[in-house]
Amino acid sequence: MFSAKLRAAAFGAIVIAAFPALATAAVYGKAGQPASFDVTLRINADCAISANGLDFGQRQGVLSSTVSATANISVTCSNTTPYNIGLDAGNGPGSSGTTRYMRGTGANTETVRFNLFQAPGGTPWGATQGTDTLAGTGNGAAQNLTVYGEIPAQNTPTPDSYKSTITATVYF
Repeated sequence: MFSAKLRAAAFGAIVIAAFPALATAAVYGKAGQPASFDVTLRINADCAISANGLDFGQRQGVLSSTVSATANISVTCSNTTPYNIGLDAGNGPGSSGTTRYMRGTGANTETVRFNLFQAPGGTPWGATQGTDTLAGTGNGAAQNLTVYGEIPAQNTPTPDSYKSTITATVYF
């Protein structure tokens, strides 16, 4: 009779003879081979901007005193990216630079003068970089900025809804 060791060796020889690939794996196999690969990303200087409307009210009467309101602009720029926010003159007739007008929305062509500021009663907010835009530096998160609007006392035009569309632009 064969001993247990001899039987195991004989069985192993039969298996290796029947499946030669197992012999190679048993003799030459390794626990693992490392492989490296790079994971990359490039962040470019970039900004996104959004704004909500500025509403001076829907029940205004005589414009005998200043009417004030605020709106918000949200700007998100990549970290350390310098930016400037500019506000154009709007599309009211006679608007130019930081002089702005709203126009009647019906057949009425009358206007209402209004101003936009970077701070209450402060610097008029325009679109000329380095002159009347608002500068900042991105931090990778949304930064909220306030637009301060003001309608100065003036002759009151015909009752109507008045409107101007302002475009906010982020320069970076």
